[in-house]
Amino acid sequence: MAAPHDPQLALRQFAKSNDFFIGIDSDGCAFDTMEVKHKECFIPNIIRFYSLAAISKYAREAAEFVNLYSRWRGINRFPALTMTFDLLAERPEVLRRHVPLPPLAGVRGWIARETKLSNPTLKAEAAATGDADLAQALEWSEAVNRTIGEVVHDVPPFPFVRESLESMKGKADVMVVSATPGEALEREWSEHGLTPYVGLIAGQELGSKKEHLALAAVGRYEPHRILMVGDAPGDMDAATANGVLFYPIDPGFEDESWQRFFEEALPKFLNEDYAGAYMDRQVARFRSLLPDSPPWKDR
Repeated sequence: MAAPHDPQLALRQFAKSNDFFIGIDSDGCAFDTMEVKHKECFIPNIIRFYSLAAISKYAREAAEFVNLYSRWRGINRFPALTMTFDLLAERPEVLRRHVPLPPLAGVRGWIARETKLSNPTLKAEAAATGDADLAQALEWSEAVNRTIGEVVHDVPPFPFVRESLESMKGKADVMVVSATPGEALEREWSEHGLTPYVGLIAGQELGSKKEHLALAAVGRYEPHRILMVGDAPGDMDAATANGVLFYPIDPGFEDESWQRFFEEALPKFLNEDYAGAYMDRQVARFRSLLPDSPPWKDR
C-alpha cells in the first residue's frame, strides 16, 4: 500500500471507469503555449539569471533548438537548461566572446539522481546541500513560473481538442500527462473549461511522463487500449517504454494533426484498429520533423 505522503498516490489511485485510457500532453499539444512560454518566459530568464547578454542571440538560438525545434522538444526544463549550455560551450562564436558559461555541476548531479525534476524537489535539495548551482537554478525556475503566470493567458486549446475530448466521454478515461508544473496546468485547463473532461492532471511534481503512464494505466488497461497523445519525442518515448500506443501532434501542423485525430485516429483507436501500419505512418511523419543536429552546424 502506498504511503499517505507518497506524491504519486494520485496516479496509483487513478479511477478506472472505461476500458480505454488516453494520456494527453498539454504545452504544445493541447494548447498552443510552447512558443510563447519558451520565447517570452524561459529564454529571457536564462539570459538574465546567467548573465548572457553578450551572447543573447546564440543563447536564444540554442534554447529554441533544444526546446522547440529538435528531437529534445518538450523535455523537462532542467535537462534542457544543461543542454542549452552544452550547445553554447561548443559554438565558436560564443567561445570568441569569452563569456563565462556555468558548468552547472550541481544541477547535473541532481538530474542524474532525481526522477521528479520539479521546483519542490529542487528546493529541498538546494536547502539540504547548500549548493549554489542548485540555488541559482531554483531562482531561475521560480522566475520562469512567475513570468508564465504574468504572460500566458487566453491561449485557447488547438482546434479539435475540445471536440476530441467530447468524443472520448464515456468511452475512454483521460489524463493530462505533462512535465509542466501542476499549478500552471490546473490554471490553463480550468481557464478554458476543459478540467471536467479529465480524471487527473499530472504535472512534473508527480514524476516523469513514463511514470505517469506506468502508475495510472499500465496493468489496469490492455496495452492496445492505452494511447499517449503528444507533440514531442519524449511523449513517444514514454509510450514506447510502457509498451503502449502513441499519436503525434506534429509541431507546426497542430491544427491538421488534431483534425486527423478527431476524424480518423480516435475512432480507429476506440475500434482497436489504430496499432500497426496506421500508427507507423503517423510516427514516421512526426520523426521527420525534428532533427537532432542544430542548423548552425550545417552552415
